[in-house]
Amino acid sequence: MNTRERLEYMVPKIGLRNIKTALAAALCALVYYFLDRSPAFACIGAIFGMGSSYEQSRLHGGNRFFGTLVGGFIGMGLFAIYMELFPDGSNRWFLVPLTFIGVVILILLCQHIWVGGVQPGGVVLCILLFNTPTDTYITYALNRILDTGIGVLISLLCYLLLPSKYDKEQGLSFRTMWKATKHAFQSYKDKNRLFREDEQKNFGMKNKK
Repeated sequence: MNTRERLEYMVPKIGLRNIKTALAAALCALVYYFLDRSPAFACIGAIFGMGSSYEQSRLHGGNRFFGTLVGGFIGMGLFAIYMELFPDGSNRWFLVPLTFIGVVILILLCQHIWVGGVQPGGVVLCILLFNTPTDTYITYALNRILDTGIGVLISLLCYLLLPSKYDKEQGLSFRTMWKATKHAFQSYKDKNRLFREDEQKNFGMKNKK
């Protein structure tokens, strides 16, 4: 490897995916600037939602959105139980078993809804339980779900405006977006099913005949 090749290898290049990711995040920040609200979670959703292909973008964006959706509603439910028992916000130790229960429910639901949602869902769940004021936990969760969804949508729109060479060859456009989205959903549903079957085999959950 000569010096030029070594430099090309060591110095990262700014490619189209880099530009699209930065553009999606900047557009989120711009939109939220005019809405006068924090763009943080929308920008995170936009960055998560940008992949090397449309199917990968759908996958990564789905991980973030569905994880936030599932984790947010579980967190709201568990925190509502805590507030019902301790309206003054005391006895924080009770959040420990609620965390255990919440993570178990999160994993079970994500196995059937969206496997990749466990990690981002866990983030939202823990923030809701441990780092959200008691009087705003519902609005916090709903806002995070909304912001994440907006960020993912903006990311997908940016991808459609600037599709990769592979997706151009596959004929991806605004006209074919719905067909591509249905295909991505079906592909991920199949992966979900195979994942659950592998998990059952690995942990001996399959009924032996």
